[in-house]
Amino acid sequence: MTSRQQNRRAVITGLGVVAPNGVGADAFWKATRQGVSVLDRISREGCADFPLRIAGQVRDFDPAAAIDSRYLVQTDRFTHYAMAAADQAVADAGYVPDPDDPYAVGVVTAAGSGGGEFGQGELQQLWGKGPQFVGPYQSIAWFYAASTGQVSIRGGYKGPCGVVASDEAGGLDALAHAARAIERGTDAVVAGAAEAPLAPYSMVCQLGYPEVSLADRADRAYLPFSPAACGFAPAEGGAMLLLEDERTALGRGATVRAYLAGHGATFTGASRWEESREGLAAAIRIALDQARISPEEVDVVFADALGVPAADRAEALALADALGPYAERVPVTAPKAGTGRAYCGAPVLDTAAAVLAMEDGVLPPTPNVTEVGHDLALVTGRARPAELRTALVLSRGLMGSNSALVLRRGDREA
Repeated sequence: MTSRQQNRRAVITGLGVVAPNGVGADAFWKATRQGVSVLDRISREGCADFPLRIAGQVRDFDPAAAIDSRYLVQTDRFTHYAMAAADQAVADAGYVPDPDDPYAVGVVTAAGSGGGEFGQGELQQLWGKGPQFVGPYQSIAWFYAASTGQVSIRGGYKGPCGVVASDEAGGLDALAHAARAIERGTDAVVAGAAEAPLAPYSMVCQLGYPEVSLADRADRAYLPFSPAACGFAPAEGGAMLLLEDERTALGRGATVRAYLAGHGATFTGASRWEESREGLAAAIRIALDQARISPEEVDVVFADALGVPAADRAEALALADALGPYAERVPVTAPKAGTGRAYCGAPVLDTAAAVLAMEDGVLPPTPNVTEVGHDLALVTGRARPAELRTALVLSRGLMGSNSALVLRRGDREA
């Protein structure tokens, strides 16, 4: 280990959010804290006749106002969200990259659906008009790595870059990947995930998931941990965070908003929800061990909250396995019940919410859920005040990935 790698610790200094319930961290947190549900009928062009009717759409976002036109035409909506959120995160942190050291900043994102809308449009051109009408950006705009590439190019970030393809849990895994890059010597990493799965081709793909809710009413479409659970409502959007080395951040006068204290990841197989109990519990234990904290030190759990009875039962049992008797007392919340599940973007939005909850001393509620069908202290109804120093964020993917992230409240300034 070199001297540059000794005693390095990843901290969060900036948040950027593009979500169905708000663009920008302040708007997102206000709606999340109030328990606002924005699930509604999908209004995207070409999506009206699908059996999947309810989702969380990003409505208050103008890509042309946030992104230069030269980048706009090269990219899909999921990358528009990521670029805008990345700009927010860097600005929120007050971070000014050193033009003499572009290799000090990296980028890591995760994606599950890629640029389906862009790809569909180009394929329609191919079959409707001919290959000469297919633009050159078809080769890159649909690709899972597009957001990492475009954020890197646009920001001039030439440090370690990557894309994580580990299902919805990839959102947390991307943050852990970024933290490891910082521990190895990188000063800062822009990391997170954003998705845009509400387009005809992407929706056809999602109809293959038995876990997707086909409910016709917005207030009944996504009810995790409820006896009435019938699957999850998908969503678009996501969040990007600026992670920095603690000493570097404090040295430039930045505020440490949270510490990435521990992370664990496992794999249990596609839709094997009973088996996810063991895998998720193992991921939680790994994360707690890495953070060097006991179960009783966890102040709030931001649940994966799939909204599928077998999966919800497995998550509740995984918490019992990993946290012991304390699992019945620790507050559990699932704000995504009001916004929808933005695939890889969902756990990064939960991470942003966890940071804001710890800063504000408030437990945000789980929208729409009034009856809890599991032995969990689920926060429902209204937000409530609480002293929060440690948050546990959980995520599972439909293809079998499980991930757990421990966050500790940042309370130090230079």
